[in-house]
Amino acid sequence: MTYVVALIQEEEDSILGISFPDFPGCASAANNMDDVIARGAKALVAHVKSMVENNQTFPLIRTVDDIRRKGNLNGAIIAAVPVELPGKSVPVQITMDERLLAELDRAASLSGTTRSGKIAEAVRASLSLGGLPPRRA
Repeated sequence: MTYVVALIQEEEDSILGISFPDFPGCASAANNMDDVIARGAKALVAHVKSMVENNQTFPLIRTVDDIRRKGNLNGAIIAAVPVELPGKSVPVQITMDERLLAELDRAASLSGTTRSGKIAEAVRASLSLGGLPPRRA
């Protein structure tokens, strides 16, 4: 799990806005602190998902100290929002019962994904990582 620095600022009419300096264009807003962080987290997941779908390169995630040193915070509240960033796919070799493998391939075909995608989906679900769609292998 990666934590991304978020900046929260009070906007007009007591609305709180949240943005992510390392993910330009990713922002949200809400009426209170709990909701703005929750909505910001959802916006960040959607932004990362879009980046994956468009094969975009992820930025280097900066620390709070880096952002404080390099940016004018204008009185913003700093928060850390968790997000699961996908890593580079690596090949693995596994052994599996042949009937289970046949069912896996059938399920992958029916869902329009790959064997590797279905395995990754199952691992994410068992580890409760959620948040991102299965990557196509």
